[in-house]
Amino acid sequence: MGNNRWTQRVVVVIRNMKFQNKLMFGYLLACVIPLISVSVIIFNQSAAGLEDSSEEFASLYTSQIRTTLNQFVEEYDKVTKSVLVENGLIYNLAGEQNLSMEELINQKIAVQRLMMRVTWLKSDISTLMLVSRDNNVYQYTTTTSRVNENALLSQAKVWNERYRNTEDPFFITGLHDRSYYEDKGKGAVVTVGRLLFSSDGAYAGLLLIDLDPFILLQLDPDFVLARDKYGMSVIISNRQKEIVYHSDAASGRMTWERTLEFGADFVKDREDKDRIILTGTTIEGDLNIKTEIPRSRLLQKINRIKGVTVIVILLSCVIIALISFGLSYTITRPIKALRRSMKQAEAGQYLPLEREQANDEIGSLVYSYNKMIITIRTLIEEVYLAEIKQRQAKLLALQNQINPHMLYNTLESIRMKVLAKDDEESAGMIMILARMFRLALGKGSKYHTIQHELAYTANYMQLQNIRFDNMFSLSVRIPEEIQHCTIIPLVFQPIVENSINHGFMDYSHPISIVIEGDWTDEGEIIIRIRDNGAGISEEKQEELLAMLEHVVLDKYKLEEDNESENSGLGLKNIAERIKLHYGDKYYLTIRSGVDRGTTVEICIPNLGDKYAKRGRHGE
Repeated sequence: MGNNRWTQRVVVVIRNMKFQNKLMFGYLLACVIPLISVSVIIFNQSAAGLEDSSEEFASLYTSQIRTTLNQFVEEYDKVTKSVLVENGLIYNLAGEQNLSMEELINQKIAVQRLMMRVTWLKSDISTLMLVSRDNNVYQYTTTTSRVNENALLSQAKVWNERYRNTEDPFFITGLHDRSYYEDKGKGAVVTVGRLLFSSDGAYAGLLLIDLDPFILLQLDPDFVLARDKYGMSVIISNRQKEIVYHSDAASGRMTWERTLEFGADFVKDREDKDRIILTGTTIEGDLNIKTEIPRSRLLQKINRIKGVTVIVILLSCVIIALISFGLSYTITRPIKALRRSMKQAEAGQYLPLEREQANDEIGSLVYSYNKMIITIRTLIEEVYLAEIKQRQAKLLALQNQINPHMLYNTLESIRMKVLAKDDEESAGMIMILARMFRLALGKGSKYHTIQHELAYTANYMQLQNIRFDNMFSLSVRIPEEIQHCTIIPLVFQPIVENSINHGFMDYSHPISIVIEGDWTDEGEIIIRIRDNGAGISEEKQEELLAMLEHVVLDKYKLEEDNESENSGLGLKNIAERIKLHYGDKYYLTIRSGVDRGTTVEICIPNLGDKYAKRGRHGE
């Protein structure tokens, strides 16, 4: 009950408010509410777009990283496979205990040459190691750092046990320290290795390549900028979920010791609401990629957008309030003057307003009032006459539909009697006439298709050719899609009849009639009916054009009683029906040929075939 009373009070206050205040507050609300709504939507879209753009960039960069890592894995897979070409050397590695001292020396020299050749394949390789099945260590390095063989054998044993049972002999270890180097220097390395097997499948040894993690993924300037902007991190791990690379460690934001200590936590699969995480893998699945974006960095930018949005809304509200006050005052001032003048008229003082008014709706109100009565009377007369004319058209349509089957049957009976007397030409004419009656009277709707109208015209031409010994030819150049569109009935045939009646000179000059159609740029239909007959004179053409121009003026007038029957099927009748059915935009006009002939042009709207369908279904 309390809420209803409060609502009623608000409605009463708004109802009794002055029009200027209503206009001002209405305009203010109409502007402020959409402004706030749009600002909230823009803010939400901007925030979502910022997060989406971050994810898109991270996804793009992850894809680039995947491509780089695929190339890295492929290259080092080929490099490690290159040692398998030396079948004899690999075979000797598998059975070094059976070699003599001289053979062992030659074996060592061959291994050194092989390792030197491998380092030439990739300039990034600084330390290359080979551990045979009998735990003999061969090493080749381009630096001063040497590997402690005993420490390496201990680490190699771990790797051998870990990767010995995998399907792929090629492997990439996790990030580890340099404890098996003699200098035990700081930093960390990644080892790329391959298990070596002889031609008979016996285990021969282990090939190891130590690489600086920087080689795995080079940080380009674009990534550094994006990383600083979004706080992005890239973490790479191997199949054993061991961390191989961390962009923060590579860029110096985090030490390698911390990376090694918390490596398992970095690669662990977990859902983190505070971070946007994107993942990917290389083609062979040797390496996994994870890109992380902290949401806290995004929220800082989003909060900045929120502050700017609030400021813009407040400033916009102040500007809108000033504009609404000015507009409401400008609009209501002449209305108040009109109200005072109307009160004076009620008191019997008929004092007009000032003659000079603004050129707007309110300024034209005084002039419109004086014209209003005349306009209403004119409109009533036009609507009344138009209604009478429409009723006449409906009455004519009803008369045309009165028992058409009786007419068809009668014509068919006459044709059969003529055939019985062997007069086939007369029977053919009766059959064509029956078709024309069927086409003209068999439609239950005032709309039918252009194809229907063409068929009616073709039958008429066939009838005239029987009469005049094939002196007329009809060519139709209308696309099929236009033929299925609707048109009012009895348009083409009267025009063709005019071409024959006024264009046919004698039997030495046959007449060719072309009906062509096309679309306008606005999607309307243009129909041109062209003949090569005698043509018309300039005076006659001007007279016809003047008559067609007056169709707009007298389309609401009733036909005169003394009007001939045939005039209703003439050009004026067709033009008037086009104006009545389609509107003043559409027309029928006549154009004279260059030397001879006449062209009648018709423009009608594209109504499709919906009216024709109504006629077929009797709706």
